[in-house]
Amino acid sequence: MKKEDVQIPSLKKLGYITRKSFKISQNSLIETKQLLPESTIPMVVEPAISGVNLLEWATSNKEVIETLLLKHRALLFRNFNINTTVLFNEFVKLTSSGQLLEYRDRSSPRHEVGDKIYTSTDYPAEQSIFLHNEGTYWLTWPLKIYFGCLIAAQQGGETPIADCRNIFQRIHPKIREKFIEKQVLYVRNYNDGFGLTWQTVFQTRDKAVVEEYCHRNAIKFEWKDGERLQTRQVRQAVAKHPKTGELVWFNHATFFHVSTLEPTLRNALLAEFREEDLPNNTYYGDGSPIEPEVLEELRTAYQQEMVLFTWQPGDLLMLDNMSVAHGRSPFVGQRKVVVGMADPFTNPLF
Repeated sequence: MKKEDVQIPSLKKLGYITRKSFKISQNSLIETKQLLPESTIPMVVEPAISGVNLLEWATSNKEVIETLLLKHRALLFRNFNINTTVLFNEFVKLTSSGQLLEYRDRSSPRHEVGDKIYTSTDYPAEQSIFLHNEGTYWLTWPLKIYFGCLIAAQQGGETPIADCRNIFQRIHPKIREKFIEKQVLYVRNYNDGFGLTWQTVFQTRDKAVVEEYCHRNAIKFEWKDGERLQTRQVRQAVAKHPKTGELVWFNHATFFHVSTLEPTLRNALLAEFREEDLPNNTYYGDGSPIEPEVLEELRTAYQQEMVLFTWQPGDLLMLDNMSVAHGRSPFVGQRKVVVGMADPFTNPLF
């Protein structure tokens, strides 16, 4: 064949040669699965392909996250490497109304590490923290609570969780009915040498600020000798979820009761104080004592629903605060878990 017989197509006839582009669905960037075969919580959300930026994905998928949270109530974002307070804070703001709650009227020691981002607790490593929902004794509590693991403990240090809808179902109907009728009374004494001071709890040294807070939040107060303070507040035992209408067990009745403390600490407090002077204690709303067998049933219900998982550095746990309780296991080694609370909801009953 002669060279002149070879037909070479002109570039005009071929047109422009371009690479074919593939559009990746936002939903194909992540996948969900159960972390534990025996429990529906937490549901793991992780990247389906390498290189997914969680903050970028969350920016475009707020409704997806809301739907997942309402469906599963506990989401564990894993393998996205949310390993700084700044990244954690950004995710909280992106996936909430942006309204973060200040930690006032405190029940455990914490310190602020970012803009309304706190250490999850400053309790000593050897102590466990009983399951509870955040702020049940407040008039306005967070609908969402977030935990970020920046440093995982060498051993232990889990954040146990439990579904409060299931806890409610486990409690005998007569006990539930009595708590619904009577509610819960929280009695707290400050500056008796044990527990948090009122200055720490209310984040002020001004008594007038404390009194104003108490007036606004339906808290009775009494100043005693030696700069001591006692507060008394009645709150709900059972709450209705604002989005689903479900009834959930939502209180600190067990958490604050002296009988829930570890025996050594409980005995030390009872040896030092009269019952009415204890740093924390709970009663039925009319001031009558909660029966020991009732408290034992409540603790058992929490324990039966408790779910444990091992933290990995960079994990982020997002909870529907009204549906899922949380706590802390003792640990060995360094541990850094931060917390943020968002989407304030005011109790319509008070």
